[in-house]
Amino acid sequence: MARLPYADLSNPACSQLVKQIIAERGSVLHLYQMLLHSPPIARGWLTHLTAIRQQSSLPGSIRELIIMRIAHLNRAPYEAHQHAPIALAEGLSQQQLDALENWNDTDLFDEHQRAVLTYTDSMTLNVQVSDDVFNAITTLFTPAEVVELTATIATYNMVSRFLEALQIHSDDPRV
Repeated sequence: MARLPYADLSNPACSQLVKQIIAERGSVLHLYQMLLHSPPIARGWLTHLTAIRQQSSLPGSIRELIIMRIAHLNRAPYEAHQHAPIALAEGLSQQQLDALENWNDTDLFDEHQRAVLTYTDSMTLNVQVSDDVFNAITTLFTPAEVVELTATIATYNMVSRFLEALQIHSDDPRV
């Protein structure tokens, strides 16, 4: 169970935002049920995540590769559970998802994916990124894509940290 109770979705202060979340996401996921304790934070979060997920020029397979690797590194099962079907729909294989723990020991990832995984690992585990790792990214991606990669990695580290600090799990009862 989550460390806090989930927000009351029938609260009039949340009604417009609940409608927007349902329109954009299909339902109010546990993450948003928790965020709705603070409607201004939930609104900002939704706007930010919508830009990362739906308005970036990055291929969906790259975005989901980042998210799945971060979920593994940060031991965030909710994030992995939510994104595994999306990753598969975006073109990653189950074999690739299964190999993420030891991605460097396999040939399942191409040059772009390997550079992204290295960058994701560096930003997630070390925060600071070496020149070698950064230069590898800039030779394969445009400046706009580098900004989008960086923002996606930073954002999904934020998501996993929020989920894990509050112990939000997929099997928690829905409100």
